Amino acid sequence: MPLRLPPLPALRFFEAAGRHQSFKLAAAELNVTPSAISHGIVGLEAALGVELFVREPRGISLTAVGADYLSYIGEAFSLIAIGTQRLPNHRADRPIALSCAPTFASRWLLPRLAVFRARWPNVNVSVDTSHRQVGFPVDGFDFAVRMSRAPVAGTAWTRLFGERLAPVCSPDYLQTLRDQHGEFSLRHATLIHVNAASEDWQAWLDATGTEGVDAAGGLCVDTIQLAFEAASMGLGVALGRQPLVDSDLASGALVAAHGATIESGTAYWLVSAENADSAIRRPELADFKRWLAGEAAPFDAPASAGNRAERDSRSEAAR
Repeated sequence: MPLRLPPLPALRFFEAAGRHQSFKLAAAELNVTPSAISHGIVGLEAALGVELFVREPRGISLTAVGADYLSYIGEAFSLIAIGTQRLPNHRADRPIALSCAPTFASRWLLPRLAVFRARWPNVNVSVDTSHRQVGFPVDGFDFAVRMSRAPVAGTAWTRLFGERLAPVCSPDYLQTLRDQHGEFSLRHATLIHVNAASEDWQAWLDATGTEGVDAAGGLCVDTIQLAFEAASMGLGVALGRQPLVDSDLASGALVAAHGATIESGTAYWLVSAENADSAIRRPELADFKRWLAGEAAPFDAPASAGNRAERDSRSEAAR
């Protein structure tokens, strides 16, 4: 007797909604409406006879049954994706798909891709900078570059480099920061904040012991790129994040507004599904991973020996 399975489209809706903990984000990923996601899951719950989500005014959350079911459905879709990729002649020439933040892409990755293309001219790379969670291998991505303090369970993590945080501003704005003694001071500066940054001005002020600076006020933007642009326009002082800000410092568009720099507690990591780069039919994945790690190595010189030992960490080292 053939297995009786729930409707597969509804299962896809459930997997995406459970992973994102949001009907809206699942709809955006699957290119359908949130209403379609909601109705599909209602039908799935009716077919299964269980409640998979708790609906509340502020959002949704998985029930205990739903969380348990999601682990099976997620693994099932992963197996389907992996099996499909292993089929003979299945899209063997497809691009390497990478997800990363837009500032990382424009300021660090893209300037180096010409080197990769020159060495592997027949390998194409697709870069996605949309702000969304990536599920390996269901979403079709081979790699993602993410900021984190440590590896996370369930995927393979390779440390690329950490950041150093240092206040930067335009040369003209720097002259406005002189105090009555002719010294540069941040006390009257407009601080430029990045809303999404895990470490911002308060972290720098605490680490350097700088007092008398109001970390709450100033200008708020949603990307590091906008913070750098605002600083170069003389709108205030941003936290420069090296090496992403290095080109601005080299060109003179931005200058150091303070002598103290601190090492960030987070780092950039290259993330992939476990053993994704060891697939026999896609050796270019291993080539890309080795190349990217080699390009990143000189920028991770300040990293501690312990951090360097975490390179190629697997899920056992998860926080």
